Amino acid sequence: MALKYNENTFTATIEGFDKHGAGKASIRRENKHGKVRKETVSIPYTIPGERVRATLIPPYHKKIAKVDEWLQTDRRRVEADCPHFGKCGGCTWQHISYEGQLHYKTRLVKDAIKAQGFDESLVFDTIPAESEWGYRNKMEFTFGPDGSLGLHELNKFNQIIPLTTCLIASDPMVRVTLEVADWAKRHKLSGYNKETHQGLLRHLLVRYSRSTDEMMVVIFATESVRPEIEELKAIISEKHPQVKSFQWVINRQLSDRVQAEASEVLLGRDFIYDTLAGFRYRLWLDTFFQTNPVQAEKLVELALKMGEPKKHEKMIDLFCGVGTFSLPFAQKVKELAGIEIVDTSVQSARRNAKDNGVDNAVFYTSDARRGLTKVVEEFGVPNLFLLDPPRSGAGGKVMRRIGRLKPDRIVYVSCNPLTFATDIKELVPYGYQLERVQPVDLFPQTYHVELVSLLTRK
Repeated sequence: MALKYNENTFTATIEGFDKHGAGKASIRRENKHGKVRKETVSIPYTIPGERVRATLIPPYHKKIAKVDEWLQTDRRRVEADCPHFGKCGGCTWQHISYEGQLHYKTRLVKDAIKAQGFDESLVFDTIPAESEWGYRNKMEFTFGPDGSLGLHELNKFNQIIPLTTCLIASDPMVRVTLEVADWAKRHKLSGYNKETHQGLLRHLLVRYSRSTDEMMVVIFATESVRPEIEELKAIISEKHPQVKSFQWVINRQLSDRVQAEASEVLLGRDFIYDTLAGFRYRLWLDTFFQTNPVQAEKLVELALKMGEPKKHEKMIDLFCGVGTFSLPFAQKVKELAGIEIVDTSVQSARRNAKDNGVDNAVFYTSDARRGLTKVVEEFGVPNLFLLDPPRSGAGGKVMRRIGRLKPDRIVYVSCNPLTFATDIKELVPYGYQLERVQPVDLFPQTYHVELVSLLTRK
């Protein structure tokens, strides 16, 4: 039965997950002209197979609904541990048992490659995280207009949920975050209002390394350092000695993106040290680094195992970042070239290579397609190719360029099964076959899943 044009409450069975990890269901609905159409509606915090009574919430064009009543629940449903779950947009899968999360992440990868014509049996079961909680080494919090500090409410980017805890962040990060929140509240410092573009405090970035026990704390604000900061400096120095970098950053841009116009180091230095797979890295406030280093080491191990680098081979690492994969692979090959569009990351990669005694790797600042052409002209055609693109994927032009180079083996590391599957399909006409896909869970309590794969040329 179809919903009338002005009706918003319906009953439906959850059919799967949308691209944001929310349950999705199909409904039939009349438009204002009386024509009935099938629509897909997203219903957060539901599980495939469950049956619910739900109501669409405005704005209706986004087709998002909230559950009014569960008519049938799945056996994998559990009570969430976090008091903020259900409002905070940081975690979306705390209502699913961890066993269930792993099952669905494997399923997401299988469905993605199957839709592009690949054999889903090539996908192995997702490797679980060593810890389901407290695994993140970086968090970005936002100040609300009233000065409260927290994360955005799910599907409401202008609403901030003040946090009393965060179960996916490490304990030292949570403690220092609450310290900053209390300080801002005590001095009645205003938060930034995205509509009026008024207010002092915008964001708080916290990084923490378990391996070095070093922490970075960065406050993003619209004005220069205020006198009130002296109290916070004293508190951090006394109670949080692991903070080796405390910075105040000015950001007056209208965009809500975390960025810096000018910065001042209040305590320590402008970077911290972290380690991954036996290598030491310097991390600045804008450095991209794996958020779950324990699981990221498994990605590196898998990439090395699948890629089988050899001492006589040349290798290219596309989207190399600060050298997370480059440095371990460089030890195994004759020469390595890394390509990355963010120049600060390239400078970091060069410095990290020097710090770790890696002298057979060169790094180029360029976009993927043009950089690849330049590197091949100077460096030569690689035997082994590795790429770890952003969520948007590498894109057809880049993948076809890789295919024309005809490297023997391609290791593709991905954080988005959908773009991964469309990307590797571009390699099929060039004689490549998919050998194996291994999902790895780096982000428990969320729908995100990473993977490492191997493709070989026939």
